[in-house]
This record gives sequence, C-alpha cells and structure tokens, in this order.
Amino acid sequence: MRSHKQHRLRRAAVHCAAAGVLLTPFFTLIASTAYADLTLCNSTSSRVGVSVGYQDKQGWSTEGWWNIVSQTCEPLLKGTVPSRFIYVHAVDYDRGGEWAGDNYMCTADKSFAIRGVHDCKKRGYKRTGFFEVDTGESQEWTIRLTDPQDQGTKTR
Repeated sequence: MRSHKQHRLRRAAVHCAAAGVLLTPFFTLIASTAYADLTLCNSTSSRVGVSVGYQDKQGWSTEGWWNIVSQTCEPLLKGTVPSRFIYVHAVDYDRGGEWAGDNYMCTADKSFAIRGVHDCKKRGYKRTGFFEVDTGESQEWTIRLTDPQDQGTKTR
C-alpha cells in the first residue's frame, strides 16, 4: 500500500549518548538520564503518529497511536523500559511515508493496546512492520526521529 511518494525507513541512525557512536541514518537513539521512561522526540518538520511494540512478563504487546507534533518529545511508556528490544512504527502525517521494518506486529487505525503479535488479521487488526531498537537493557531510553535530508539521504 505504499505509493512512490511515501518513503520507508531503510536504515536507521543509532546514536547512543553513552557510546557516542553513529551507525546509520534516519533516527537517533539517545540514552536518557532524566526519567525512567521510553520517550520519542520528533525532530522532523512534520507531525508523526507512533506505535510501539515490546515483550514484557505477560508476552508481546503493541500500543499506539501517539500523535507527536514537530520538534517535541513525548513519553511513550512511563517507568522502566519493559524490554531490551523495543519495536517502533511511525507515520509522517504531513508528507506521507513511514518509518517501518521487518518485525511484524498488530496495530489498529485508532488508539490501541493489543496483546499478542500473531494472527493480526484474523483478530481484526492490521499486520504492520516495525523497526527494532536495542536499548542495551537501559531503564530509560529516548528515540529521536529526524527528517531524511538531515542525514544527507534521499527519500523514496
């Protein structure tokens, strides 16, 4: 369902403040020290919609949508980050496109909290691709979405 006007996250810039290492372009991950939350900063010039997936003691869960205006940060999950690997899917509301990946989980069109990642369509949900974020088992983490041109890359 992607049009040629939309862009898809192909690679991701992972920047850990503690390590200070830039790996690839598009979003930046920074270990946060202020609060024990999972936070997303929208450093793009657009409004974005964000959903997250993670595995906790009860199993897999996906939650969304957080609507985050340009140049702001919002806590997505309060408290300690629930797992080492967090999965993110984001949509650019103003210019089209998405940040996505090859890890498929369930989402819905409106606000949702879904348990389980299998049989999404059979259960009445969408099957959506998420990209993986390795928090290194940090208790707090900030994900920063940036405009593709900020990294010197072209949008598809």
